[in-house]
Amino acid sequence: MSAEPWRPVLDRSVMLRYDRVRDADLLLMPERAVRLTGAGGRILRLCDGRRTVADVIAELSAAFPDAPLDDEVPAFLERVREEGWLR
Repeated sequence: MSAEPWRPVLDRSVMLRYDRVRDADLLLMPERAVRLTGAGGRILRLCDGRRTVADVIAELSAAFPDAPLDDEVPAFLERVREEGWLR
């Protein structure tokens, strides 16, 4: 098992797109689309395979200084990973 921190990245079969008609971020997959709410799209845009979860939290903290990012971002990313959309 690697001691390297997780550097989340969208699975190759998943694309993140902004839909102007719906005014929402969407995860597009073969035969499926998922509409993201809240800051989900903003979080996933930072998941480029280079940033660690801590890096993602650090970048978001400038925009959301009072949000409980240390708890919410890892929990969100784990849910997305469990769905198979992040690796």
